[in-house]
Amino acid sequence: VQLVESGGGSVQAGGSLRLSCVFSGNVFNTMAWFRQAPGKEREGVATWHAGTTRYADSVKGRFTISRDAEKKTLSLQMDGLEPEDTAVYYCAATRRPGRSLVEANYDYWGQGTQVTVS
Repeated sequence: VQLVESGGGSVQAGGSLRLSCVFSGNVFNTMAWFRQAPGKEREGVATWHAGTTRYADSVKGRFTISRDAEKKTLSLQMDGLEPEDTAVYYCAATRRPGRSLVEANYDYWGQGTQVTVS
């Protein structure tokens, strides 16, 4: 299983970015985006399970997670970006059911993509 993120970059506050995660192997029913800012622990941002979604309070209303099973892609549309959103963003997946935002509940991880908001 491989998860490969792309789409990170630098943007001004108020701007938008769209992250993508292409995965190999069988389609996962539970996938998520996490992020880790410098000096902080990795935190769950958004999760997708069987067509339902869940968001961290800090991104609710600004970020949208989606999955395309045919293209084997998980996406994160990020609008209204704030400097506090600066972090390395990771794609994660598990075969367990649920919409957990807890890092320990995910078994497969991408290498991360940097998002910088100034």
